[in-house]
Amino acid sequence: MNKILITGACGQLGSELTAALRKVQGSENVIASDITEPNPNLGEGPFEYLDVLDRTRFEEVIENYNISVIFHLAALLSANAEKKSDLAWRLNMDGLLNTLNIAREKQLKKIFWPSSIAVFGPDAQKIKTPQGSPCNPTTVYGITKVAGEQWCAYYHKKFGVDVRSLRYPGLIGYKAMPGGGTTDYAVDIYHKALAVERFSCFLEKDSALPMMYMDDAVKAAIDLMQSPSEKITIRTSYNISAVSFTPEQIAASIKKRIPDFEIEYEPDYRQEIAESWPDSIDDTPARNDWNWAPQYDLERMTDDILENLPALIQKDALSP
Repeated sequence: MNKILITGACGQLGSELTAALRKVQGSENVIASDITEPNPNLGEGPFEYLDVLDRTRFEEVIENYNISVIFHLAALLSANAEKKSDLAWRLNMDGLLNTLNIAREKQLKKIFWPSSIAVFGPDAQKIKTPQGSPCNPTTVYGITKVAGEQWCAYYHKKFGVDVRSLRYPGLIGYKAMPGGGTTDYAVDIYHKALAVERFSCFLEKDSALPMMYMDDAVKAAIDLMQSPSEKITIRTSYNISAVSFTPEQIAASIKKRIPDFEIEYEPDYRQEIAESWPDSIDDTPARNDWNWAPQYDLERMTDDILENLPALIQKDALSP
């Protein structure tokens, strides 16, 4: 059984991916790591404090647990990266390079690294953005992702490192709060709706963006990593898509179930970031190469969140 290390495990994607992998691989075989305290969503299993910029500590954890696979998720996300550009470049780039170099030197089996639709800029095709679209981002986060994709392709071609990647759209989940992304409104909106609070959206009502429910995001990462190497034809990062919607559309979906829900629109600096991204994504290569197919649309996602989130909120309220 492969021993798996997840960096950035306490983040929104990391929390749910850790829990899912522990169900599949066994808790003792999935080591979660982060620079923050572990949260209950990770489930039972080993946890290590790890700053991925600390190469010595990184290698120590790899050796102590005999790690053969890394899901490298530690990063500064889009909105926060605009505020802390130096840290974003250092964390997103040096953290990835530490991972790739360790994988090369210790001959690890596989590496997963998430890219993003932030690689696309204003010159990319807005509707059904193709896999080979120009990648000229206008954000710090996007710049780090384009550079990261090229490093991944380089390490695969030059050194044979089996690194695989997905260009995630906005990710929506309810088990962990978002960590500073431009699509975070689509997580917070459900919390406000259940609390019967008026929601102030930082994007315009008609700002369409590609989105994905967290269950699909986790499934995509696991499916990609379980695919035979010969099926992986994209070594930068795969386009991946599920659903696209606007703040107005997600609000309408919620109002079908919570009629008193109210929303207002107060766009801020994140609106400019959103406008530089595609409205929808063409993910044909992912569907052809490893049979990718999402399971959640907007309505099914809303049903699932509004059914399960109240119990989680109550549990958190009762926690000491």
